[in-house]
Amino acid sequence: GKDRLVGEIIRLEGDTASIQVYEDTSGLTVGDPLVKTGLPLSLELGPGILDGIYDGIQRPLERIQKISQSVFVPRGVDVPNLDREKLWDYQPKNVKVGDLVTGGDIVGVIYENGLFKQHFVMVHPHTSGRVKKILPAGKYVIETDVIEIEEGGKVTGVQMFQRWPVREARPVVDKLVGVTALLTCERVIDALFPVTQGGTAAVPGAFGCGKTVISQALSKYSNS
Repeated sequence: GKDRLVGEIIRLEGDTASIQVYEDTSGLTVGDPLVKTGLPLSLELGPGILDGIYDGIQRPLERIQKISQSVFVPRGVDVPNLDREKLWDYQPKNVKVGDLVTGGDIVGVIYENGLFKQHFVMVHPHTSGRVKKILPAGKYVIETDVIEIEEGGKVTGVQMFQRWPVREARPVVDKLVGVTALLTCERVIDALFPVTQGGTAAVPGAFGCGKTVISQALSKYSNS
């Protein structure tokens, strides 16, 4: 619509699309404009993500609150997921002009904060080629092409963040076997539903059953 609400196509039948909208749809009507991004629902992975507070589609709630001066998220608010104005200390690493690189290769490191001192900048998994240009160490915003890669006459920039579809798993070379127990300090979980560190678990339940209470207890008492 005119407020550019965020939605995702969840079903296609002939020339009809069913769209799940992640905001309040009151006021939408027949004939309102529809804008296609041409991309799946994606998140931004990069420096600053660990310091932010986000909702389910990675809208930065803290920056939205400062802009809107309200405790409520305005309809159709358009704020970049990661801060586009903040400068980050970048240091190139392991590469020089003329090197061949492929997806997952580490090409630089960013100092993020005192706890997370080495945030690695990697080549996008779907990108490979020969390094054409490298920026020197310095302070840059996350949209800066710190490295340019050429393949088949096409030049692709490597920025300090990546956009990644939420429904596509990140590629890995190998999955490590879990060897350490996740001690939740919740007796019913540790006794009946033990989990390993790095493993996956789910807490299904209806409204008011205590899913958030369990999540808060894990954050406060577990050895994660």
